[in-house]
Amino acid sequence: MKNFLYKEWKLAFHPTVLMFWLLSAMLMIPNYPYFVILFYTMLGIFFINLNGRENHDIFYSMSLPSKKSDFVKARFAFIVIIEMIQLLAAIPFIALKQGLHMSGNVVGMDANISFLAFSLVIYGIVNWVFLKRYFTAPEKVGKTFAIASVYITVVIAAAEVLVHAVPFVRDRLDTPDPQFLLEKMAALAIGAVIYAALTFFSMKRSIKVFKTLDI
Repeated sequence: MKNFLYKEWKLAFHPTVLMFWLLSAMLMIPNYPYFVILFYTMLGIFFINLNGRENHDIFYSMSLPSKKSDFVKARFAFIVIIEMIQLLAAIPFIALKQGLHMSGNVVGMDANISFLAFSLVIYGIVNWVFLKRYFTAPEKVGKTFAIASVYITVVIAAAEVLVHAVPFVRDRLDTPDPQFLLEKMAALAIGAVIYAALTFFSMKRSIKVFKTLDI
């Protein structure tokens, strides 16, 4: 799998991902739906898979002396790294915004620890919906992205609505750091567990399905 992961960075990486990482700076925009940043990450993943289809990446990878499962594991690891870099890139802007004591986000979740917690859950859903479906039919990556976009749009909208509709989220999670730090760290831990579980089971399902494909 190590060699496949190296191949992902050298051959599969799409330059738009670099641009999308920089969009973490959008957390400095006042009154903006910050979870939209996560949609751009999924768009970058789509470009990687679309570019791979056009360049026959899977056919090339399967011509190498390796297992199909290793290719799937490497692609998942590659995507996880991309997602984590996006969140790591967000941390300095979260800290800066908190340090400047900027007013809260009237649209939805503010840029704080809870944003990272919700982001992990959303990324987990991306990996479950998009990647699992992608490995079922790699040649239909456009359709897969369209379906996943609907799911993620609904999830992002629901996450923003929670800030206004659920008192616990509004009064404790959507507050300036380090207020209610215990609750926020608990939410972050829960988000990490959900992310890991959704990603792991999506990978296991993808490996099972991908092994049956006639490449």
